Parts: sequence; structure tokens; C-alpha cells
Amino acid sequence: MGTLWIVSSGPGSLQQLTPAAIKAIATADVIIGNAFYLEMLEPLIRNKQVIRSSMGKEVDRAKEAARLAADHNVAMITGGDAGVYGMASIVLEVVEHEFPNTDVEVIPGVTAATAAASRLGSPLSGDYVTLSLSDLLTPWEMIEKRLNLAFQMGVPVALYNPKSRGRPLNLGKAINIAMQYRSPETPVGVVKNVFRDGEEAFCVTLASLGENDELVDMHSILIIGGEETRFWEDNGDVKGIITPRGYHRKYVY
Repeated sequence: MGTLWIVSSGPGSLQQLTPAAIKAIATADVIIGNAFYLEMLEPLIRNKQVIRSSMGKEVDRAKEAARLAADHNVAMITGGDAGVYGMASIVLEVVEHEFPNTDVEVIPGVTAATAAASRLGSPLSGDYVTLSLSDLLTPWEMIEKRLNLAFQMGVPVALYNPKSRGRPLNLGKAINIAMQYRSPETPVGVVKNVFRDGEEAFCVTLASLGENDELVDMHSILIIGGEETRFWEDNGDVKGIITPRGYHRKYVY
């Protein structure tokens, strides 16, 4: 009997892989995953049996991985963190329903929100909310309800899957909801292709993003600041975004 590792590949750079993820990949007989994520791991998966899949084949991929784990060590590769919009839930559900004796281990990784935050400064810092604007698996009515509740909390909100060709208007709807609870001058960070080729980071205001969101695409992660979030400046130049954690309320510095 083999082991099925659900391996988080992080934001895309090999330097962001955890030692546990590297060990699982090295130990696995079979590597399976979306072709986009496997391409980033090419130096680590040479001379392995590699099964490449495409978007929309997540259930088939999960079943194949669980079936192979009966007599192979299998590494199911998923981007970011497996448990945050990744493959962990569907793999565990398939195992629970069809392959109950499978030995499964989830290997955590760096998720897009924290990866993007590191490129912006410290826009999250304390409490924050992550929401996906993809309505492929979640009805838009539910997403809209969650957006309203999240922005009422006054904490930063990280938006995954903000815009694609199939849903170009969802980001605008989300910004309109944010504007009901946030100042137009609220800092917003946009990071594209974080830790990958073509990486770009932008710091804009909520109002300016509402006027023009062309800089955002499916490879972007957005962080909309909370009530205390401010721009990080150096001699008048914006270097990034800071959300104070609250030390200023307890200490003098």
C-alpha cells in the first residue's frame, strides 16, 4: 500500500516550496496535477511517472490519484496551499467515499494571500478575510453576501480569482460593495504572477481601481485594506501597504 501526499506547491517559485513538499515529491513514484503547476516543478519531477491534467478535471484527477495510491507513492500537486482553494477537499472527499483505507497526508504551503502580502509590505498583519470571486463552484449570490459581511468587519480582504475572460464583471461588483463600507482612499494592493516570471505589484486606491481595473487579471491577487490600513511611504513615495497590528495602542515607538 502506498501513500497519497497532497502537496502544496506554493505560489510557483521552487524557493517557496517547503522541505516537506520537496521530500514528498522526491519520494513519490507518481506525480499528478494540473499541467500549469507541474511545469513550474519540472526540475524536481524528471525521471518520474508524471500524469498531467487540465483545469476542470479535478474530480477525475483526485480519483486517479487515490486509485494509484493503492500500490504507489503518489504526489498530488496543487498550487498555493492545498487547503485554501486547492485540491485537499476534493481528494479527501473522494478518499472518504471510494478509497477509505488510503494513507493520505496534506502538505501545507504558501498561499497566494500571504505571498502577495510579502511583496506589498504588511497589508494583512492581523485579522483578515480571504474570498474568491470565482462563481464556478459558489453561486454569486453567496459570494455577494460574504463580501458584504467581510467589508463590514473593517479588516483587510484578500480576493482570489478576481477576474477572468468568463467573468470580467465580478471584480467591479466586489469593488462597488467595498465602497459601501470603505473610504475611496483605502489602499489596495494588486500583485500579478507573484513569485513567478512577469511578477508585478501595484498600490492604488479603492476609488482609482473602481474607475479602471484593467491592471487586474486571473493571475492577480488583490488585497483591499481595512479601516486602519495605510500606504507605506518613504519621502512621499509609496513603497507598499501597512495594516498596523495595534502596537501603537500599547507602546510608544
